[in-house]
Amino acid sequence: MPEAASRSMCHPNLTRRQMVQAGSIGLLGLGMNHLHQLRAGTLNSETHKSVIYIFLSGGLAQQESFDLKPDAPAEIRGEFNPISTKVPGLQICEHLPMLAQRSDKWSLVRSLTHPHSEHSAGHMVMLTGRSQLPQGFNPSMPRPTDHPSLAAIAGQLLPARNNLPPAIILPDKMVHRTGRVIPGQMAGVMGTRYDPFFLQASPYNPRSYGAWPEYEFHHARGGMHSSSLKFQPPSLSVPEGMRLSRVKARMALLHQIDAQQKQLQQLQEMDDFDRYQKRAVSMLMDEKMKHIFDVTKAEDKTLDRYGRNVFGWSLLLARRLVEAGVSLVQVNLGNNETWDTHGNAFPHLKNYLLPPMDRSVSALLDDLDERGMLDDTLIVMAGEFGRTPKISLLPSAYKLPGRDHWGKVQSVFLAGGGIKGGRVIGATDKNAGEPISDPQTPENLAATIYKSLGIPAQSHWNDLLDRPIPVYNGVPISGLT
Repeated sequence: MPEAASRSMCHPNLTRRQMVQAGSIGLLGLGMNHLHQLRAGTLNSETHKSVIYIFLSGGLAQQESFDLKPDAPAEIRGEFNPISTKVPGLQICEHLPMLAQRSDKWSLVRSLTHPHSEHSAGHMVMLTGRSQLPQGFNPSMPRPTDHPSLAAIAGQLLPARNNLPPAIILPDKMVHRTGRVIPGQMAGVMGTRYDPFFLQASPYNPRSYGAWPEYEFHHARGGMHSSSLKFQPPSLSVPEGMRLSRVKARMALLHQIDAQQKQLQQLQEMDDFDRYQKRAVSMLMDEKMKHIFDVTKAEDKTLDRYGRNVFGWSLLLARRLVEAGVSLVQVNLGNNETWDTHGNAFPHLKNYLLPPMDRSVSALLDDLDERGMLDDTLIVMAGEFGRTPKISLLPSAYKLPGRDHWGKVQSVFLAGGGIKGGRVIGATDKNAGEPISDPQTPENLAATIYKSLGIPAQSHWNDLLDRPIPVYNGVPISGLT
């Protein structure tokens, strides 16, 4: 936990090199509220429990992925066929052949349910593990009364390792095409100093979606290619042309912050800045960090394995961060609403969405397994909701049909972290519209994640008023281990 904010704040005598290095900390996307999570140290191979939460913003259709209904009428079953997996009796979508070959490594929950079929509400419940919306919930923006995200809770409770925070979200913050930030990602009632660390390697792009550059598309117009999109993990070197005068200007700003120490202490929004600077410089000077973040320059066989696109790069970076000591990595596979297939659903899933997801998740499974990390790393893949049983067409916006939002049920993919392969928890009705056995909630999924992180069931987090709030609001999903 952070040291008391009442400690005196004094600036060290930094060398010119250290000042320049400290000046480049902004490239990491770090705010003052993030730096207190850093801990000085060096990379080591200490075993720890970790979770990679793969989030499919927009809502993956269960009928086109992990819960096909081939015997349903055409307006229900859709265009895709099921294929057999390595596990007898378990079938999934024909466009997930690589995951089908690895079904002995993963399991499914086909019965996760919650009452919300609106994007922002769905994000809130699935990113926080709380089915009931917070008081004063506003779908247009995060509010200080929101529930804290899973990443925020992990960041408050778990230790930092090796100059890295306990929880990281990548490759971008989920922002709507109108520019508003999607609620559910922040710390809410914990206070802004516990907002998660967003490693923003993917530039905000309101016009296209998917695993660019190989699988970029627009929901209405189809395939696209934007040459301006580049995967840019943080540079740990000094920017070209950065002058000492600019660094001095940054340091002057820090002195202004220092002058406001009393007010900051009252707000309890900032810890001892002297320690922040030292930790930031320590991280920037660690040569091993450069290797972790520079995924686009990985060896060819690794890039071919994961895919040379934002899905593959993001999951490769997640694996490296877990290996380096990060406890929870949330990976957003695509920017906000990438998986929102209201129309043109079948060609877009077939050509742009399922292939890169299939490849990158399969590569992550194999990579973790080969490195002896899979047993200690839980992989969870879910979205904010599923899709409607019946196919529909909105001709004013799309040429071809799709499915609308459906909070009543979705399929969740789980692997590693002690999860047995080839298991299916729960079932849906003949239309994949509602659970008919073993319904599960976001609370139970969150409890499964917390348990995998080694957080005891009796644990609590503290809100902005330092009141203890129980971490667990459900029970871990049974039958998976």
